[in-house]
Amino acid sequence: MGRAEARRAQQQRGARRAPGGRAKSGKDGKGSAGKPKGIRRFFTWKKILGTFFGLMLLGMGALVFLYYSVEPPDPNEKATLQSNVYKYADGSLMARTGGLNREILPISKIPEDVQTAFIAIENKSFYKDSGIDVMGVARGLFNTVTGKGKAGGSTITQQYVKNYYLTQDQSATRKVRELIISLKVDQRMEKPEILAGYLNTNFYGRNAYGIQAAAQAYYGVDADKLTLEQGAYLAAVIQAPSQYDWATAGPNGKRLVMIRFNAVLDNMVEMKKLTPEKRKEIKFQEPIQPKAPPGMEGQKGYLVQAAEDELDRQGIPESELKAGGWTITLNIDKNRQAAMEKAVQDELESKLDRKDTKKRPVDQSVQAGATSVDPKTGAIVAMYGGLGRSQQWNSNALRTDYQPGSTFKPIVLASALETKATTQDHKPINPNTLYDGTSKRKVVGSDVPFNPQNQDDKDYGDPMMTVQEATNWSVNSVYAQMIVDTKPSAVKKTALELGMQDRDGWPADKPAMTLGTMSANTLEMAGVYATFDNHGKKVTPTIVKSATHKDRQLKPTPAIGGQAITRETADTVTKVLTGVVNEGSAKVVKSSAYEAAAKTGTTEKNVAGWFTAYTPELVTVVAIFGEEPGTHTQVTLTGAAGGGRAGGGTFPAEIWQAYTLAALKGVKTGDFKLPDAEMGTPQLPSRSTSPSSSPSQSASTSSSPSTSRSPSTSPDPSQSSTKPDPSTSQSPVKPSTSQSPVKPSTSQSPVKPPPILPVPGN
Repeated sequence: MGRAEARRAQQQRGARRAPGGRAKSGKDGKGSAGKPKGIRRFFTWKKILGTFFGLMLLGMGALVFLYYSVEPPDPNEKATLQSNVYKYADGSLMARTGGLNREILPISKIPEDVQTAFIAIENKSFYKDSGIDVMGVARGLFNTVTGKGKAGGSTITQQYVKNYYLTQDQSATRKVRELIISLKVDQRMEKPEILAGYLNTNFYGRNAYGIQAAAQAYYGVDADKLTLEQGAYLAAVIQAPSQYDWATAGPNGKRLVMIRFNAVLDNMVEMKKLTPEKRKEIKFQEPIQPKAPPGMEGQKGYLVQAAEDELDRQGIPESELKAGGWTITLNIDKNRQAAMEKAVQDELESKLDRKDTKKRPVDQSVQAGATSVDPKTGAIVAMYGGLGRSQQWNSNALRTDYQPGSTFKPIVLASALETKATTQDHKPINPNTLYDGTSKRKVVGSDVPFNPQNQDDKDYGDPMMTVQEATNWSVNSVYAQMIVDTKPSAVKKTALELGMQDRDGWPADKPAMTLGTMSANTLEMAGVYATFDNHGKKVTPTIVKSATHKDRQLKPTPAIGGQAITRETADTVTKVLTGVVNEGSAKVVKSSAYEAAAKTGTTEKNVAGWFTAYTPELVTVVAIFGEEPGTHTQVTLTGAAGGGRAGGGTFPAEIWQAYTLAALKGVKTGDFKLPDAEMGTPQLPSRSTSPSSSPSQSASTSSSPSTSRSPSTSPDPSQSSTKPDPSTSQSPVKPSTSQSPVKPSTSQSPVKPPPILPVPGN
């Protein structure tokens, strides 16, 4: 039997098994054997198409049901009218923000060019669409459901509906309601009325709700006087007000808002609402400086600013905060905050004459900032931001446009200890290691040439000195060689692990990093030094104790983390820094009331002075900055209060001491517990001109000053073109004078073993 016959026989047997005894055959004569078997019978084309069209009808029916069942709710007045309450750590009221800054305007009061500017960047099809952009809505829903960020693609009508009727919630449910309500609003309201509602309900930043408040906040005019240039900026800024506000934006924020500003105008040309010739003539107009809202005078505005910045980092955006209804308790200690403000007033402001611009021109440029942290909890207990937001909008405690200078050097030492780095002759780096303190000495082992000078181009050592001595007097030439020995990339890695932020202009391969040539603020430097104080456990300072709302409660990120560096490294750095207070450039704050560790810093051209210091109970960073009023150009502090160089050991040190004595009043202070500190073994000094790791005696054992240095000069600052950061030990009353540094003796015999380096603070 052939294959054909066998197949026919099989089909006949199947036909005989069919119900009724008859074979069921189709037109092709194949019978029931031609039907798909198993799971395939559920996926015929007819069933697939039927299911598809059935689902489409079901979806359409659901949309029709939603359309007729969802009505625009009452306006979202409750959210927009609530205040935020800010409290001190003890629960007492600090400030209340509220009293909505809004004035409703009819569309006739808003210039047509300004109206078009918003349409051009937000919804070019506004006058043609039906209130929604189908593709945009689909994209937005997809982004929301898949967790790819906030829903985008909203039309002006949708944004008005969200602002006026709904909330800022980013759920798919809210997006569907927004879609349905937008369709109805578009049918029931005229387009100009919708546009007016949108412009009047937007949040523009600077506590401004609506176009009228924004015009006043950014340009000091009523909305009907806005120019196209001004309107284009306001249209650009609404996407991210806190990031795009020209007065507070960083380089990236300014770049992004300029992209949107230009897009506004280019889109208007595309819409034929602006001629190419006119477009070329339009120039960006900077907004005016912001003003502090009522009730935010003094330091309160800065504290609220710091809290809002922290909440934004923890997932509560500015728009949600501004909607109101929050109770925010800060870690700020009311008494310590008062002590900080008094210390700045007594030790700085009372000595400046800000009114005499002719005889005391430098005084007008002095700005101060400070952050104080409890190292055991990470709580920010006090902060100083400036003279007040009406005079200085950005908090000086948080500004990142100045370099930390020599306060970065302990991080170099920490990295050397942590990575067990060695000198060029392969000996371990520790506080007793010897280095050459000759000014302008060329570093050895670096692909990048570097030979920074010491303050006033003075030589230190004979020529060798210990790392302890070099830290006491912030000797640039020693730390230049140390960072080469440790590797700049390793030092940067340690700095980031300790809490510093990696910003533009911080290359990982440049030895000039040792002089603190990156940017930083008092907040992050307080975190770094608090980590030293906390035996190497990472401290991320936090100002928010709690934040609650009827709809949610913030769970603050823990301020104390894991081990950033070993306890041995942290404790060794602390012990070295106690030597800076006992014998070095920070001796001005030495007191029997506490044991302290400190580092001074003064940047190139004396545009900033830093004092970073801590006791076992409190870490406080104080800085002063030279900023020309109006232009915000960095200028020298030399000559402030009618004195000389105003470095880290002058006003900042005096502020630190006055504050610390007041803050610790009534507190049982203790000594540093540093059993794990490893100072290294003293060795015979080498007379080689190249760096050596052989330890020598401490600066405290040298009684005879070097003849190469003048006792009237401070031994820390440097004038190198690589932006070194010298520190001073001058008196804040007379910055031009300073204590004579303890200098290594030139009279000792090099063959005599030096005494063991004393343990500072014991």
